[in-house]
Amino acid sequence: MSNKKITAVLDACVLHPAPVRDLFMQVALQRIFRPRWTTRIHEEWIRSVLERKPHLSRERLQRTSSLMNENVIGCLVENYEYHIEKIVLPDPDDRHVVAAAIQSHSDVIVTTNLKDFPRDVLNGYGLSVQHPDEFLLMLRKAYPNEFVMAVSLQRRSLKKPPMNREEFLNTLWRSDLKRVVKSLEDEEF
Repeated sequence: MSNKKITAVLDACVLHPAPVRDLFMQVALQRIFRPRWTTRIHEEWIRSVLERKPHLSRERLQRTSSLMNENVIGCLVENYEYHIEKIVLPDPDDRHVVAAAIQSHSDVIVTTNLKDFPRDVLNGYGLSVQHPDEFLLMLRKAYPNEFVMAVSLQRRSLKKPPMNREEFLNTLWRSDLKRVVKSLEDEEF
């Protein structure tokens, strides 16, 4: 892989559930890709979490989003809104994600909702779309040591509850990161 790091807009569905978000953050902190998001994307994942887990506080989740912004240089995309009107997608509510990718000169949009981002539309903007499992597996292959370090740091940071290696891999498996899990089966972390 070239020295150019991939820039990727992470859709809200990648930032929730927490294990996926946390893995993306640990990988980003290894500086093997440049993640991007917007305040609107933050609001979407926070709203999604609160719908599923109303016992959590909005303040706690906003603190998480603030920490994400503080720890990843250049992650917050701004002034993207003027791109929205020219973008045509199956769901007009997703246009802001493409607009953020255009504004941030991203290479890829990472999302579980692949059907909402047709490749022919994205190609016109020089963008591609990848599932989180596909994207992380690509990074795993390109930066094996850094990726395993990120996985190790994530697992070891879990305190409530702590997880052994197998429990951690099962959590990632249930989060639909199956190919990533298979690629880590022989690793010690």
